[in-house]
Amino acid sequence: MFFSKKLQKFENIKHCFFSRKEGFSKGNYKSLNCGLGSADKKENVLKNLESVSKKIGCKKESLITLNQKHTNEVICFNSDHDVKNKLKGDAIISKVKNIGISILTADCASIFFYDPKNKIIGCTHAGWKGALNGIIKNTVKKFNELNSNNNDLIAVIGPCINKKNYNVKADFFKKFIDQDKKNEIFFEKISKDKYFFDLRNYINKEITNLNIKNIENIEKDTFAEAEFFYSYRRSRLNKEVDYGRCISVILMT
Repeated sequence: MFFSKKLQKFENIKHCFFSRKEGFSKGNYKSLNCGLGSADKKENVLKNLESVSKKIGCKKESLITLNQKHTNEVICFNSDHDVKNKLKGDAIISKVKNIGISILTADCASIFFYDPKNKIIGCTHAGWKGALNGIIKNTVKKFNELNSNNNDLIAVIGPCINKKNYNVKADFFKKFIDQDKKNEIFFEKISKDKYFFDLRNYINKEITNLNIKNIENIEKDTFAEAEFFYSYRRSRLNKEVDYGRCISVILMT
């Protein structure tokens, strides 16, 4: 379990970037796999989600996950009537109390947002595809539509894959350069058509470009720290057929 020092200052906010520990799943999914989209036993995942809801302090039906598809779509909960589980999207912002909004990850970053002035929380799933296609901008745009000022926003970037373990090919590099030549700074060339990609710093740049200055990073490497995190890339390297997902949850009381 990993926490933000910035968010811990607020008595009305509960949050956690959960590790893979203290769950019910077995084998490659050991132990707190919260991904219903994985091939893990459904009853174990449901028990894991119930355990998470107890720890974060909400009813199990009030722990909301998304049908994440690496899109730039943002869900907004303005009232109790808006709250639904498993909607398609990759970010949620919410004004509703006692609803745990969450993101599932296995190398991508989960990002928490909080506007303490207007009492709005948000969580975003930011892998390379979502980040490149504007999921972070779209999340902040939704905050702005609810009268949030970016100067008031706090952003916390959770654990994700470290640059030294994120090697990509030339076609991947080209996608970023085609969008903006300046994106070259997030890549380190290894060979003719291979690069290391710095997802965390790319995400930080996206947030900073929106004039959000209150940023915190939970500097943990999901690939290297197998004891604490699931990793899509590590599972592929180990030729495992599937992998678990860690959950990150934020809730406002």
